[in-house]
Amino acid sequence: MKIVIVGGVAAGMSAAAKIKRDNPSFEVIVLEKGLETSYGACGLPYYISDVNPVEELLRIRRAEEFIKSGIDVRLGNEVIKLEPNNKTITILDENNNEYMESYDICIIATGASAIVPKLEGVNLKNVFTLKTIEDANKIKSAINDKIKNVVIVGGGYIGIELVETFHHLGKKITLIERLDHIMQSFDPDMSDHIKTSLINQGVDIRCSETLVKVEGTDFVNRVVTDKAIIDADMVILALGVRPNTSFLEGTGVEMLQNGAIVVDERMKTNIDSIYACGDCATIYHRILKKNVFIPLGTNANKQGRLVAKSIKGEDFRLEVALGSAMMKVNNLECARTGLSEAEARSNGINYGVHTITAQTHAPYYPDSKEIRIKIVYRKPDKVLLGAQLIGEKDVAWRMNTLAVCIHNEMTLDEISLLDLGYAPPYSMPWDAIHIVAQSVKE
Repeated sequence: MKIVIVGGVAAGMSAAAKIKRDNPSFEVIVLEKGLETSYGACGLPYYISDVNPVEELLRIRRAEEFIKSGIDVRLGNEVIKLEPNNKTITILDENNNEYMESYDICIIATGASAIVPKLEGVNLKNVFTLKTIEDANKIKSAINDKIKNVVIVGGGYIGIELVETFHHLGKKITLIERLDHIMQSFDPDMSDHIKTSLINQGVDIRCSETLVKVEGTDFVNRVVTDKAIIDADMVILALGVRPNTSFLEGTGVEMLQNGAIVVDERMKTNIDSIYACGDCATIYHRILKKNVFIPLGTNANKQGRLVAKSIKGEDFRLEVALGSAMMKVNNLECARTGLSEAEARSNGINYGVHTITAQTHAPYYPDSKEIRIKIVYRKPDKVLLGAQLIGEKDVAWRMNTLAVCIHNEMTLDEISLLDLGYAPPYSMPWDAIHIVAQSVKE
């Protein structure tokens, strides 16, 4: 059996390693356009701010280690054409020479690329995106004492994490967000707490404002929005990602409008012998019961591992996606899982919401902090559908606990009596999770 995997970062290498481990006799070829495999992409903002060295990002597993395990890893090899009818792939190698490779099974794990708007000036020097380790290296090498004003365009996960990065580096930061609030995966009443915290730390946040053009001669020196002209020594475009699937046009592979490959719960596409996983593919949402595009590293690693099980013929269905995510924003921890209020409303769900503020642990023990929790629940049975949490500490483990509750379709009554551990340094006899569940009076 010959398996050809297109893409070798998170999902692709997870699939390759698992397939080779389970089926040592299989020929496994990985074609990766870039020059690195399987690095910790989520750590790129921390690499830029010198929290961790690049070696820590790359130590997950280098290409040489995969090659030693019998996987044929080809770096600098870009797939430009897929022909499902005769099961062949056309590739450009590192020297720009074209060649073909046949397959019995093809796994597409090409990931996604940062969106770059078609605006004047986006090709000026010191205008960057952040998606790959190459992007991070370019940003890091451009940072010096002359870079004083940094403009970040886009207030999603990457944009907000980069606010922390440049705050750590002592830069003056302006964040431009086209929509009416930052962090669209959070509801406005929650994301406003993040916004207020950043403003109090000197970040200029400009919501409901659109980038019009970038100006400069050779290097960028300012950006123009529909409301202002802003000085800029560096610009980071953090406008989301688009699946790397343009080479599939005309193949018959089913895709969403944004180019994400539609897969079933076993990572199969609509074409026999072709699978897809990671940021280039959809994933089945546990609550919404439909395919959605949620490009997160957690989803990519799960899909990569489980596509190997699918090829092996194991009986499983990947129906776990909740969009669970967490991030650090200077002094705040922010996390969310399941549906936001906006998502529940747009999907026509009969829902209720409730928000509380509680303490992270016993107030008489030092360093107790406030934690804010918003939940979304289904009416009338009070099944938990979503949660958003913001606080200075102990947010992440509570979000993960609530994700398990959502996964298991627990009601608020059940959650209110969970047997959670207690000790004064860590929690209270009635934890914040208990309190938010108990205080819904319906």
